[in-house]
Amino acid sequence: MAYLERDAGKRIYFEDYGAGDSAVVLVHGWGASLRTWDFNLNAIRVAGHRVVLLDHRGCGSSDKDFSDFSVEAIAGDVTAMVDHLNLSKVILNGWSLGGSVVVQVAHDLGARCAGVFLTCGATPAYLKKSDYPHGGEEEALAATMEAMEGNRAEFLWGLTQGVAAKPLGDQTLHWIWQIFMEGSPAAGASLAALGPLDQRSILANLNCPILSCLGTEDVVVDPDIPRSVANLNANARTHEFEGCGHAPHMEDAAAYNKLLLEFISECG
Repeated sequence: MAYLERDAGKRIYFEDYGAGDSAVVLVHGWGASLRTWDFNLNAIRVAGHRVVLLDHRGCGSSDKDFSDFSVEAIAGDVTAMVDHLNLSKVILNGWSLGGSVVVQVAHDLGARCAGVFLTCGATPAYLKKSDYPHGGEEEALAATMEAMEGNRAEFLWGLTQGVAAKPLGDQTLHWIWQIFMEGSPAAGASLAALGPLDQRSILANLNCPILSCLGTEDVVVDPDIPRSVANLNANARTHEFEGCGHAPHMEDAAAYNKLLLEFISECG
């Protein structure tokens, strides 16, 4: 098992498949783990690409007792992993909150980032702003945080059931729920950090191909959020998975993997 030492000796777990100085980097969503990419990992590997994945701090096999769970801190872990592996070129793929993470990473890596693929990304903003009409309300996020504090197991089971619009099967849903339950309750701070998030200026200045994909039936991230990315950057475009919810990489894995591999080839 591979670990990257970070704050005060605490560790981030990662997996590294393949070789070379370029890689596809997969960043999971809030409270999940790198295992939620199991529907996609082998397709990328078989196509001949090096793939690197990590567990957010507080999630999966990473240490649980970090003090900083912000989007910027998680992005710092991803950047540190890229540096640790001496990668000169990466294509970043972030799911949900992971979308906001990879946008920050792309900004920090500069020319080393060859492309950004957003999977139902919670970016540029998760909540509505005075000049941004998409997303949820602050009161709804506060209610979500309160529900999670009240009964975390029931909250996460409800979240699990809302992840997909297409049927995934009972065993898959229980598997996703168990992944959520492995995370630290303290990692709820990462979800709260989406409240003030506003990455419009960062996205507007990224100088690489960007593909923002969404599920038309997503009830976790307002589909108009990933749609709005294409309005911010001339290098960005949108792809919609009809009938999918918040996890098209699981719900329609074959079509999703085809799209992702095409994007990887496009990025060179």
